[in-house]
Amino acid sequence: MPANVIRDGDGSSRVILSEPTGCTAEVLLHGGQIVSWKNERREELLFMTNKALWKAGKVIRGGMSICFPQSTNFGFLEQPGFVRNRLWSVDSSPSPLPPANNRSTVDLLLKSTDEDLKTWPHRFELRLRISVTAGKLTVIPRVRNIDSKPFSFTFALCSYLSVSDISEVRVEGLETLDYFDSLLQRERYTEQADAITFDGEVERVYLSTPPKIAVIDHEKKRTYVLRKDGMPDAVLWNPWDKKAKAMPDFGDEDYKIMLCIDSASVETPIVLKPGEEWKGRQELTAVSSSYCSGQLDPRKVLQGYNY
Repeated sequence: MPANVIRDGDGSSRVILSEPTGCTAEVLLHGGQIVSWKNERREELLFMTNKALWKAGKVIRGGMSICFPQSTNFGFLEQPGFVRNRLWSVDSSPSPLPPANNRSTVDLLLKSTDEDLKTWPHRFELRLRISVTAGKLTVIPRVRNIDSKPFSFTFALCSYLSVSDISEVRVEGLETLDYFDSLLQRERYTEQADAITFDGEVERVYLSTPPKIAVIDHEKKRTYVLRKDGMPDAVLWNPWDKKAKAMPDFGDEDYKIMLCIDSASVETPIVLKPGEEWKGRQELTAVSSSYCSGQLDPRKVLQGYNY
């Protein structure tokens, strides 16, 4: 199904993706940001704050966004990189990716400008394929070095998930792993818990994570399954109450109904020689959680149980 490009009254543009079962996604050309992903029951699966600044040229708090050429605060640029503040275009010839058959897809393209070189002195092309199928949102980012010298970068796909109550959420798949804790001077720790739960602010970079992570929402009986490739790390973030109140583009109570999880490459920067291309992939699926002795059983999700 072809993508539908809508031009808003303020001059901005967005792409609407829809597939036969009723799942949809909405993508802004500003920043290449996904601001909505709904299932066949029209339930919103991505969190978007009600205090979002819907203005041209402004990064919106929520949805799914790209952090490049720097993710988190591991570097010297502005924390999420600058591509979230650039205007992308629809890519009419997204080679060498195969055609997106039987799915609703848009291919976006961002090329570095002379102005960008003042911020980051490397020429690049950044491509993004966004696809919606029944119950699944797939994002394929690609970075190509079109400069005459090598460069390195870090990268993240920052996903704000909508949850019913953060205190009732568990994350499975990150246990026993090392992580950097940004709240404790980025010291390195090893996760001791059987699963990650939340009772306060968290900002951690988990290292060398598995290709599949489960986020279990007990109250909604829903599990988000995140599958990723080319992005070995994962970032978890929730500001909790005090920091939420200090953020002008975030509601005071919003922290209760969201969890930000990033597929990322942070610890070891990606290096590209001239002409080389890096490709990542993230698939986000929302499935009904199963019960086992009265408890949600994420092991079936992590072990590849076919719902």
